[in-house]
Amino acid sequence: MPDFFSFINEILWGAVMIYLLMGAGIWFTVRSRFIQFRYLRYAGRSLKSSVTPQPGGLTSFQALCTSLGARIGSGNLAGVALAVVAGGPGAVFWMWMSALLSMATSFAECSLAQLYKERDEHQQFRGGPAWYIARGLGMRWMGVLFSIVLLLAYGIIFNTVQAHSVANALHFAWDIPGLAAGLFLAALSLLVIVRGLRGVARLMQWLVPVLATLWVSASLLLSLWHLDQWPGIIALIVKSAFGWQEAAAGTLGYTISQALTSGFQRGMLSNEAGMGSTPNAAAAAASWPPHPAAQGIVQMIGVFIDTIIVSTASAMLILLARDYSTESSDSGIQLIQQAMVSLTGDWAAGFVALISLFFAFTSIVVNYIYAENNLIFLRAHSRRNVWLLRLFTVVMVVTGSLISLPMIWQLADVLMALMAIINLTAILLLSPVVRIIASDYLRQRKLGIRPVFDSKRYPDIDRQLAPGAWNHASLNQDSNRNN
Repeated sequence: MPDFFSFINEILWGAVMIYLLMGAGIWFTVRSRFIQFRYLRYAGRSLKSSVTPQPGGLTSFQALCTSLGARIGSGNLAGVALAVVAGGPGAVFWMWMSALLSMATSFAECSLAQLYKERDEHQQFRGGPAWYIARGLGMRWMGVLFSIVLLLAYGIIFNTVQAHSVANALHFAWDIPGLAAGLFLAALSLLVIVRGLRGVARLMQWLVPVLATLWVSASLLLSLWHLDQWPGIIALIVKSAFGWQEAAAGTLGYTISQALTSGFQRGMLSNEAGMGSTPNAAAAAASWPPHPAAQGIVQMIGVFIDTIIVSTASAMLILLARDYSTESSDSGIQLIQQAMVSLTGDWAAGFVALISLFFAFTSIVVNYIYAENNLIFLRAHSRRNVWLLRLFTVVMVVTGSLISLPMIWQLADVLMALMAIINLTAILLLSPVVRIIASDYLRQRKLGIRPVFDSKRYPDIDRQLAPGAWNHASLNQDSNRNN
């Protein structure tokens, strides 16, 4: 079975996903007029203007931290380590490139999620790829297919990956049994997911920034301590990315194909841009200023934080330790721990284990929120089904802490690719709408006014939107009040 999933992954990632991700990133970079480079600075303004609770939705900051809660997980630790093992130091370079291109893709999918959002029975905003596929493309069957794949990925497999990494980290640091680690993580997660979307968002807005700051600060201090090695490491990353240095410093002789595939694959698993998960959080926000593009710009910063900052922090530790010449596909988290131990001391294994625990916790909780959100789209969110989903979540967390199979990562990569193929197909078909959103936002910014989206200017789009999702009167009142 592992060989089968390995074969499928080789086809999906070697022949399809790399070109699809790169193509979509380049396409939306051009269609949005290089918005990730020109207007990322407005993300701070949007966050600063929206830090208090909003009627019917999360704040932009809560939505960003919720999406980061899912993004920042084992992919930033074990995933980065596995990328370096599989593709060499050059994989880090291609992770950076994937992030810069994926920022435009993230803008597109999150702006569409904002545009096509709707209110649930509790007047909370809901949305995501399933919604913009159904409303924007009129293809509900495709939205149903996406929701089912997301439920499998985020309700089951990805949580298993997170728990597996945590169990390994805790066992390495303190010899804690996998079952104990899994039960603790499952109980902690259950206590939070029963609080629902708003409860999770309120926790994430405090916890995620603290965790990310702790990990990045630790890596930065160690990197500064070894500042003299920076030029050599940067040179090694760039040379390995293009196959200019295929065997050096104990590496296994990596090719440009290995580096590119590993970098894009693990980069996407980490920042999730294009996969269709982040739009579930983006749609829940009551964006400020009241324009779909504003939330798209805010979510772009999530890709930057996740890959360029957090994942790079992990990569620097591995490259500083210079111990990544292992063929084990099950040793990612131990590589990080061993790197920290070699650079500091035995205490570092416990520090990495705790960081891994809380990273996994935030990911599992938000993964569940994404899965429950798609139950709502499927109109299957009865109390019974919601509790069944919660039960599946905690059971798979415990299961992931007990098993040790490379097939987990292989299956996660397959599901990630399937989600991305569906979602990227949808947003590419909706790219004219993305261009309208971006142009409307940039036009108002250029005029020096606060952007407000008026769907009446675009009748074809207006007919597709959910009633009450973009209430023009309330938007104008809010605009006047905040001006």
